[in-house]
Order: sequence, then C-alpha cells, then structure tokens
Amino acid sequence: QVELVESGGGLVQAGGSLRLSCKVTGTIKRIDVMGWYRQAPGNQRELVGSISRGDLTNYADSVKGRFTISRDNAKNSVYLQMNSVEPEDAAVYYCNADVRADLYSDYITYWGQGIQVTVSA
Repeated sequence: QVELVESGGGLVQAGGSLRLSCKVTGTIKRIDVMGWYRQAPGNQRELVGSISRGDLTNYADSVKGRFTISRDNAKNSVYLQMNSVEPEDAAVYYCNADVRADLYSDYITYWGQGIQVTVSA
C-alpha cells in the first residue's frame, strides 16, 4: 500500500557530492518523521539523519557538517545532500518514513529498498 523509492545513488569521487531522493507513494494521510539510514558490508544499519514534519533535523556525528537532509511535504519526498563525500560513506542507503494511512490508523514505519553509494578514492 505504501512504497518508498530511492533514487540518485551511484558512484561519486571522494570529496564530491551526491543527492539522494526518496518518494513515498500509496495510501497516505500524513507522514511524520522521515529519515536516511545506511549499511556498509559487515556493519549494522545506522542512522544517517532524520527530519520531522516541522523540519527539525538530527544527524549522525560522522556526517554533521557534510550531509543535509530536507523534505518536501507536498511531494511526500525526502532528500539527502551529501557533500565532501568520504570513502567511509560508501554503503547502501535506505530511506524510511512514519506514515499514517488515515485519521484512525497508527503511524507505521516503511522502508525503501535501498540504493548503493560507491565512493572512489
């Protein structure tokens, strides 16, 4: 019923920039917190950043000052601007969103399928 689709991943040179997008589609009444996570091989999935409906943001220490998360509520979309990318940023990036389908439903957390970000030295 609800689907999250990421785009914008790929290969980026160390020190370069990349912008990830994630669009939420389906039966949506309201989206609360949206976020980006990442998982590198052999590592656990970790939070990159999150953003509330009122644009309050939270970032992992490792990306503060380099990554910026934003959202467009009219488009049900969340974005991750990645600047000064480092080799350690290489991972599969996942977006998630807390979605309420109607006024009588609880929020449910949905995840995208993930998108690869590869960093070349």
